[in-house]
Amino acid sequence: MEIYGDSVSGNCLKVKWTANHLGHDYLWIETSVLNGETRTPAFLAMNPAGQVPLIRLDDGRTLAQSNAIITFLAEGSALIPSDSFDRARMFEWMFWEQYSHEPYVAVARFQMRYLGKPASALEARIVERGKAALARLDAALESRPFLVAEAPTLADIALVAYSRVADEGGFALADYPAMLSWIGRVEQALKIPAREGAPL
Repeated sequence: MEIYGDSVSGNCLKVKWTANHLGHDYLWIETSVLNGETRTPAFLAMNPAGQVPLIRLDDGRTLAQSNAIITFLAEGSALIPSDSFDRARMFEWMFWEQYSHEPYVAVARFQMRYLGKPASALEARIVERGKAALARLDAALESRPFLVAEAPTLADIALVAYSRVADEGGFALADYPAMLSWIGRVEQALKIPAREGAPL
């Protein structure tokens, strides 16, 4: 299996972490968004949307969209709850992540870290909704170790990817102590390398 991904992208790292945790054999193909490598004719032939992550299976089939990919990779594993309601709750968090979390937390991070914008130049709506998303996540984690079960599920992988680097988008991680503790638990459980210089 080939995984096309940009190592600065939380969406791509979700796929790497899931594959690593489950012991999948793969070839990582670094594909830079900033350098236009997702817009080449060869890449667009595999994914007309021009986005990473993308996986290509040994039989040539391809699959895009991070949460679709990690669901495919985790089929039959403990990362997907066997209980139907818990499984639906996992998907509830994953759908929310793409609609109400990633568009604000990840976008703020991209604009500040990779486009060089100061926090003061971010659109107020992005900041407000990013803070609201992190506050909701923090509240959900005040009384439980992980989002759905007593061990990590795909919901935790999906949401930890950009939450752990939210400070790079101007969000103060210390404002969300339950979320910050959860980040450490997910990193430890999935053997995700902790960030150098990450806030404690």
